[in-house]
Amino acid sequence: MNPLRTKKETEKNIIEEDWGSLAWLANSELTNSDITAGRVIIKAGKANPRHCHDTCEEILYLLHGQLTHSLGDKKIKITAGDTLVVPPGIMHNGINTGNVDADMIVIYSSGQRDFRKET
Repeated sequence: MNPLRTKKETEKNIIEEDWGSLAWLANSELTNSDITAGRVIIKAGKANPRHCHDTCEEILYLLHGQLTHSLGDKKIKITAGDTLVVPPGIMHNGINTGNVDADMIVIYSSGQRDFRKET
């Protein structure tokens, strides 16, 4: 397997949502990796759905913008340069409280990231 994923390959697989977008950079399917990495954009004034990852930890590094991130029953304000670690099984989501899109890198401790929406 080629260890390089080009910008063109990544751009072909961007998932657009009403709240923003996801671009998967590496995972077991794309790169035979034991971790998952992606880039997430949350549009200004929007939020991604509350969810959890039962089988993996998530590390979020905010590149640009600001978020209020729900983490269980807590609200944590993060700004560009901040890193947030989300333990497995904790419901969370990012709420963009700024006037610019929030741009972040997300990393999961599994090559097959699981995702469960809050009901």
